[in-house]
Amino acid sequence: MSIAYILQIVTIVSGILLMLFILLQARGASLGAGFGSSGELFTTRRGVDKSLFEATVVIAIIFVLSILVNLILA
Repeated sequence: MSIAYILQIVTIVSGILLMLFILLQARGASLGAGFGSSGELFTTRRGVDKSLFEATVVIAIIFVLSILVNLILA
């Protein structure tokens, strides 16, 4: 297995996880949140929502770094 192959696998897996984590994040409990507007402007993330947000940021960083390294090595 070459490093390029491993980087491609990391990029694909992190991309799929990133899409999944973004779709799992709830925008709000109100009916207007489904249409893009929420009654609350600034909310504090707590519990699972905070952990999911932080995991999404980490996966996004891994995804971008894997693409950049793949471009540099190619």
